[in-house]
Amino acid sequence: MTKFDYRKALEEIPHRPGVYQYWDANGELIYIGKAKDLKNRVSSYFVKTNLLNGKTRVLVRKINRITFTIVDTEIDAWLLENSLIKKHQPRYNVMLKDDKTYPWIVIKNERFPRVFPTRKYIKDGSRYFGPYASVGMMHAIMDTIRELFPLRTCNLALTEDNISKGKFKVCLEYQIGNCKGPCEGYQTEEDYEQNLNDIRDILNGKIGVVIRRLKDQLDGAVAELNFEYAHQLKSKLDLLDRYQSKSTVVNSSITNVDVFSIASDQSHAFVNYLKVMNGVIIQTQTVELRKRLDETDAELLSLAIPEIRSRFNSTSKEIIVPFAIGIKAEDLKFTIPKLGEKRSLLDLSLKNALYFKKERLDQYEKLNPELKVERILTQMQKDLRMNVLPRHIECFDNSNFQGKYPVSAVVVFKDAKPSKKDYRHFNVKTVEGPNDFATMEEAVHRRYRRLLDEGQTLPQLIVIDGGKGQLSAALKSLKLLGIDKQVTIIGIAKRLEELYYPGDQYPLYLDKKSETLKVIQHLRDEAHRFGITFHRKQRSLKTFRTELENIPGIGKTSAEKLLKTFKSVKKIREAGDDQLRAVLSEKQIRAVRDYFSHVS
Repeated sequence: MTKFDYRKALEEIPHRPGVYQYWDANGELIYIGKAKDLKNRVSSYFVKTNLLNGKTRVLVRKINRITFTIVDTEIDAWLLENSLIKKHQPRYNVMLKDDKTYPWIVIKNERFPRVFPTRKYIKDGSRYFGPYASVGMMHAIMDTIRELFPLRTCNLALTEDNISKGKFKVCLEYQIGNCKGPCEGYQTEEDYEQNLNDIRDILNGKIGVVIRRLKDQLDGAVAELNFEYAHQLKSKLDLLDRYQSKSTVVNSSITNVDVFSIASDQSHAFVNYLKVMNGVIIQTQTVELRKRLDETDAELLSLAIPEIRSRFNSTSKEIIVPFAIGIKAEDLKFTIPKLGEKRSLLDLSLKNALYFKKERLDQYEKLNPELKVERILTQMQKDLRMNVLPRHIECFDNSNFQGKYPVSAVVVFKDAKPSKKDYRHFNVKTVEGPNDFATMEEAVHRRYRRLLDEGQTLPQLIVIDGGKGQLSAALKSLKLLGIDKQVTIIGIAKRLEELYYPGDQYPLYLDKKSETLKVIQHLRDEAHRFGITFHRKQRSLKTFRTELENIPGIGKTSAEKLLKTFKSVKKIREAGDDQLRAVLSEKQIRAVRDYFSHVS
C-alpha cells in the first residue's frame, strides 16, 4: 500500500473557505471539517502534530486521502459541514445524540381548520408550529388555546355544499360550548378565521398583539352596552394575562432571537437552545454530544447550532452565545451579552444545560459506577494541577492532649474511597513535648521509609492536615527519602479550607461545592477521626498504667501485662486470684488486693 503523501495533497488545496473530508485506506469517510481557509486548516493537522491530542493523532495516522469542497462564504461552509455530517455520520465527528420525534401544533389546510398536536410533519399545505422539545409546554399552549377559542375537533368534511345540504348535526362539543357549530352553519368562516388569527399570533409568541385586539373588542362591546360579550372578552383577557406572566421572561422588544449555551466535561457536552419571540420562550431543547477528538466548546457549539436551527426551522437573524465561535456571516448576528436581559437569557439557558448535564451524568453513573470514579479523579487531577490521576491518596494528622500522648495517623483512599485495611497509626518515638512539626516529620518519614523498604507503591497524592509549617515538615522527610519529586503533596488549613503547595506563598481556593474539595475534606475528617480514636485509646492505657504503677511491687512491665490481659482497671479489680496468677506473683496479688481495698 502506497504511503499517503500529505505534502502532495496540500498542493491542491486552495486558500478558500470550504469543507474538507478525510478518508482512510479502506475508502471510508472518517472525518468532515469546515474552514475559512482550507489550506491553513488542513495543513495544521500535519505540521503541528506536537500540539494535537492523542485522539487527533490517531485520526491523522489513518488519513489516506483528502477531498474538499469550496464554498463562497464561511457560513456556507458551516451549513454544508452540518448537512454532510448528518448524511455520512463519520466515525470521528461529533454526533448529536437525539432519536426523538418531537411534537408540533398544526393548523390544518382545510375549511374551518382544526388545531391539534401531531408528531407527523406532512407537507400538505398545513401550517406547523414547533417542534416542541417539551410535551408539557406544547400541552400548556394547547390548553390555553382551547380555553380561549371554541374550535371544532371533528374531522368532518365541512364543505359549503355539505353544510348547505344539512348533512351534519351538532355534537356534544357544541352543547357544552367548546364549538360554535360550523357544521350546521352556526358559525361563519370570517368569525372562525378571526379566532385562527389570534391563535397564530399566540403560537408565534405575539401575545401582546392578541391582548390589544381583545381590549379593542372589549371597549367596543362596552360602548354598545353588550355586557355579556364584554364579560366573555374580559375572561379571555385575564386568561391571556396569566399565560403571558408565566411565559414572558424578558422585555417583549427582544423578538425572534436564538439563545445557545453549552456545558461539557471530558467526554460529553450538552447544548441548550431557547427560542425567544416577543420576550416569550416558545421553544427549548437540550441535546447531548459525544466528544470524539477532545473538541473545544467553541467547536462543539459551532457544530450544534446549525443542526438545532435546522431541526426547529429557525430563521432568527440574531444568535446569543456565551463566547465567540469563529463564525462570521452577513445575514447572522452573533451576540455575546455581558449585562442586561440578553445576559439573563444566556444565564437561563446555561442553567438548563447544567441541569440536563447533571441529570444525564447521574443516570450514566448509576448504571456504571466506575464512570463517577473516573470523573472525580479526572477533576481532581485538573483542580490540583497533577500530571497523573490521584488513584492512591494518603492523609496525615497528629493528635495530642496538652502536649502529652502525641500520636499520628495516616488514612488511605483508593479510587476516591476509604481503604480502611491500609490505615496506619504511629506512636511518636523521637519527639519530646508539644512539637507538631517534628511529629509530622517523624510520621511521614516512618511511613514512606517502610513503603520503600517493602517495595510497595507510593501514593500519587499526599495531603497534610495543617498549614505551611506541617507541610514543610512533611516535605523535609520526603526530600530526605529522595521521593519529593515522585509525589504531589499539599496541606489543607482548617479555617478557610486553604490548600498550600510547597514553595508557593499563595494558597489555592477551591469552590466550596467542588467534588475535589469534598474528597480532600473527607480525607482530612477521616484522618482526624482515626487519629483521635487511637489517641484516646493510648491516653487511657497510659493513664491506667500510671495508676497501676502506683501499687507497691507493680512495675512498668507488670502494669503492661495486666492491661494487655484485662484491658481495663475495672476488670483487674474484679478478677479472681486464679486469673491474676497468670500474670502476677502471690506477693503482687496481695499488693493489688490491698491497694484496691483502700481505693473507693
